[in-house]
Amino acid sequence: MKKFIFLFCLTFLTYLDAKAQQIKVITSVESIVPSGLGRSRIIDAKEEKDFESYTTEQTEEDNTRNKSKRGDIRVKNFEETKLLNFYNIAGIRFQNIAANDAVISSKLSTMVADGWELAFVTSGVEADAGDKDGQGIFITRYIFKKDD
Repeated sequence: MKKFIFLFCLTFLTYLDAKAQQIKVITSVESIVPSGLGRSRIIDAKEEKDFESYTTEQTEEDNTRNKSKRGDIRVKNFEETKLLNFYNIAGIRFQNIAANDAVISSKLSTMVADGWELAFVTSGVEADAGDKDGQGIFITRYIFKKDD
């Protein structure tokens, strides 16, 4: 009987591990361009892409260039949610940051309500590099997972 229970548990755990998972990435891009001239958005792709269609393997014997077309990679079906820029003409605008937090929280809450689990968050910044730069974004990627 003990062997049966052990085998059942082992089989059940193997089944749980073998279940496929979906992964979804939501990206927020928030402008840190002075004077509020940038654009800030939440981006959610509504179509899937197979990375293998755009991947080649380079070896010492075969170093053929990847010939996939950039236009084929582009996603035409995506959701774009407007956010506010971090800066306005007077400088940093904390009210805009709070507003963005509320909108992003709403998006993330909707994802969780739809059965997605927030698995990981990563962010980065490309900041103003001096008087003549005038560029900058703060980007955050929210990685969700869901069991099929």
